[in-house]
Amino acid sequence: MADYKSVSVPVYGEQEKVDILRQLDRLLDNQHFSHSKRFPSFLRYVVQEELEGRSDLLKERTLGIEVFGRNAGYDTTSDPIVRVTAAEIRKRIAQYYQDTETHNELRISLPPGSYIPHFEWPHAASSSAPIAPVASYPPHANGFISTKDAPDTIAHSATSSRTRPHIHWLVIVPVLIVAVTVSCGYWFTSRLSTLDKFWAPVFGSSDPIALCFPQSTFTGQTLLDATAPTQERHLDEQMRGVVLDDLQPLMSLSGILEMHRSRYTLLDEGTATLTDLRQGPTIFLGAFDNAWTLRMTHDLRYRFGNDPGMTHFWIEDTQSRQQLRWSIDREVQQTTHNYRDYAIVARFRDPNTGKFAIVAAGIARGGTVAAGEFLTQPGEMDAIRAYAPKGWDQKNMEVVLSTEIIDGSSSPPKVVATYFW
Repeated sequence: MADYKSVSVPVYGEQEKVDILRQLDRLLDNQHFSHSKRFPSFLRYVVQEELEGRSDLLKERTLGIEVFGRNAGYDTTSDPIVRVTAAEIRKRIAQYYQDTETHNELRISLPPGSYIPHFEWPHAASSSAPIAPVASYPPHANGFISTKDAPDTIAHSATSSRTRPHIHWLVIVPVLIVAVTVSCGYWFTSRLSTLDKFWAPVFGSSDPIALCFPQSTFTGQTLLDATAPTQERHLDEQMRGVVLDDLQPLMSLSGILEMHRSRYTLLDEGTATLTDLRQGPTIFLGAFDNAWTLRMTHDLRYRFGNDPGMTHFWIEDTQSRQQLRWSIDREVQQTTHNYRDYAIVARFRDPNTGKFAIVAAGIARGGTVAAGEFLTQPGEMDAIRAYAPKGWDQKNMEVVLSTEIIDGSSSPPKVVATYFW
């Protein structure tokens, strides 16, 4: 029996390999990769293996051993370093290609759920043979004519059309146009991704979108001396700024708004008012550092909670008889930086503002990072298909996510609970 698997293995020519490696260097020299060692090493390894025809070896365990030096028997469940790295690389690649200056470059991607890179050359669609023009002939008695009898038919039509107009075509053509339009609309809707359907009510609004994000207060800052940059001086000064872990989802969400050419404003949660939120849809980032998120989710099925001493934080299911909770021990979080975080992603029409509210909020910051990834990365949200009812894209919805935090970095989000109403 023939081995058909070998047929599907791509073979790259020498010039193609040169083009891919040049683009890889260009990608890794960008600021999204140049300040890291882990991400370039991973991406360069999988690209090289693919070009050498060894894509069948690009498995999670193999990558953990070859790229990260893990032992051959390491537990991929408790150590998802490969999945975490791949998810972050996908995010950084998407950020790189969002730049309009890169639209003519060869595209390198890492499809969700796979560690095998994909390459797409620019203007691939234009390389196909042009479609030959079709001659326009008048209708035959049967509705069509062949090119063989076209001349005679044309001559006949030229004389007869003056005395007998083809009234039936005046009826058929509009009907055909409507049918084609409806079919195209149905086809386009069916082709929308889960992510597109989630965002459709928001991007379909003509109102400006607000992105409500938290800021933290800092006491003092360290500045460098202009004449001697190695010398530092600490200045006591009250400042407000965005924590780095919150900045990542903030940039991702801003990026998807920019990509859809949506008008949006940035709102500091400390100064945002109900009047601001009534102007249009609002995206709420963060939970325990964003009072508006806690207000907006307080009456939802899944909401945030904590004990009086703020040593334990959780997401609770208010409709669960077992008082189901997904919680974090603050001490474990602070001392180990290795723990399981949880997040809420929601989309609903808020009764107080009359506008759509989008929530991307984790118990800790790692959960917020995972929520931002869930809301911006194609493929991540596909996981809700197994839980979503028919017509879910027109309903309010809430999703509880979990993510494993390893050395402060979040792994790809996983859906643990959903609710549609």
